[in-house]
Amino acid sequence: MMHFVFSALFAFVSTAILVRAALHFFPKWGLMDKPKQYGLKRKPIPYYGGVILFIVFVGATLLFVRLDTHVIGLLIGGALIALISFLDDLFDINPWIRLFVQLMAALTIVISGIGISSISNPFGGDIVLDRFGIKFSFGDLMFQITLLADLFTIIWIVLIVNTMNFLDGLNGLVSGVSFIAAVTFFALSIGEHNVIDQTTVATLASIVAASCLAFWLFDFHPAKILMGDTGSMFLGFLIAVFAIYSGGKVATAFLVLGFPILDAFWVITRRIVQGRSPMQGDLKHLHHRLLEVGLTERKALLLIYALCAFFGGSAIFLGTTQKLFLMIAMGVIMVIMATIIVFYGLKKLNKL
Repeated sequence: MMHFVFSALFAFVSTAILVRAALHFFPKWGLMDKPKQYGLKRKPIPYYGGVILFIVFVGATLLFVRLDTHVIGLLIGGALIALISFLDDLFDINPWIRLFVQLMAALTIVISGIGISSISNPFGGDIVLDRFGIKFSFGDLMFQITLLADLFTIIWIVLIVNTMNFLDGLNGLVSGVSFIAAVTFFALSIGEHNVIDQTTVATLASIVAASCLAFWLFDFHPAKILMGDTGSMFLGFLIAVFAIYSGGKVATAFLVLGFPILDAFWVITRRIVQGRSPMQGDLKHLHHRLLEVGLTERKALLLIYALCAFFGGSAIFLGTTQKLFLMIAMGVIMVIMATIIVFYGLKKLNKL
């Protein structure tokens, strides 16, 4: 357990020190956000804080985690995500180019051997995804393509990367939710029920949890620094991989991120129906809607934290069938919240 304490302590202290340094140097280097571009009436805030999360994660991983094919693949894929996201923060990269790089990062994870071989069936047994595969060799290296398993892995990673990016609409939202998700994965990885050793994913989760907590102290409303796409997409990538690393935790990840995922599906569907690009941003996400009905930023943040923590924490102690019922409950709550928001919007229009 002391190994996890040291890795978490290193990540927390390193992140806090680098953020303090960024608050001093980023304004001098011009690494600031552009509030006027979004109609915000406030002074610019240091941006690109996600670079700090990436640097700390890589440094802590090299210090506390034994390097193998899986970890190297994770670092390479994470570097691709962080790089394209940083360039997007700087130059506003074409969304389709971002998507292509995300696919390449997900493919890197597949090639490294990380994936999901089966999904637990809530009605009994498992849904096997790697039943059929094609093996081939490249020199001394042996590879196997399992179409369903690999396709699921790639779609899952790209989905969570973009879900976390969509979530980055309130100060402290992504860092707080990522902390909750990382703590949940850590708890699952050190559980006594595990058949295989999950020390690696537990260490990685402890690093992310501690780093996110340190960043959150500066990121929570009112924020002193912002992580940008570099941070939100990089954290999304890590959370997506943790869910399929050393045994499937996809159902748990879905419960922790259920509301952001459902919100992402709703937003994308609405944009397509309206004839707009699903990649085109707007201010119609769940967290924005909560502000519209009268919640303050802090209250909206605390509500989303509470929902993610409740459903993620419950998933630690529940079996597959119980998780299914929990997902149904989540869907019902989401519909109720959407109904209240729509009703409030119509009521507001009638008053005009």
